[in-house]
Amino acid sequence: MHMQKTAGTALWRRLGSQFAPGELYPGPGDGSPPTTTVSVPHLLAVWRQRSPEIRVVTGHFPFCVGGLLGGGFTTFTVLRDPVERTLSFLRHHREVTPDDAHRSLEEIYDDPVRRELVCNHMVKMLSLDVHEMTDGALTPVAFTDARVRAAQGRLEELDVVGFQDDFEAFCTELTHRYGWDLGPPVFMNRTSPAPASSSLRRRIERDNQADLELFAHALSLRHI
Repeated sequence: MHMQKTAGTALWRRLGSQFAPGELYPGPGDGSPPTTTVSVPHLLAVWRQRSPEIRVVTGHFPFCVGGLLGGGFTTFTVLRDPVERTLSFLRHHREVTPDDAHRSLEEIYDDPVRRELVCNHMVKMLSLDVHEMTDGALTPVAFTDARVRAAQGRLEELDVVGFQDDFEAFCTELTHRYGWDLGPPVFMNRTSPAPASSSLRRRIERDNQADLELFAHALSLRHI
């Protein structure tokens, strides 16, 4: 499960040290992002054609998508502090979107579409059920206490959970547990540092209470 701005692209690249290109989804001939990384129908179509050779599926796909592929997967993800993850998302958007290059982080965050995309993203990815999923990770949901509890339960079902601030420890865990060779560290999609006002940070905190609760739960499990 590739959460936004949690070193998932670097992990995908490092998986290429262990697996042949055709063993990975997305792989050669599967299409181009963002279709390959967010479209559930596209993933299912490729899976019907290539499932015998695919050993690893990566992308911004909710936890429940594994069931649509038949289940039986080893599952892993990387989490990140919700405020820092959101700020990284905003900086990345500004760097790759020429029309917004001059805008402040606050102005970018003001866009309701982007805010819907980024807010409480981790809870959404974990808690979505197949019956309610209309547009993959872009499906709009209400972030209720029940949804947070569902996300926490799904989190505990994952085989390996890592943290972006200690990404190498996560890769080491995958290496030791599964005997994989993930090669040397890779740094991709890193954003340049940019100051964020305390008011923006407080606003992001208010908007991401569900993710903050989930992240606190993940940290508590980290030390068990």
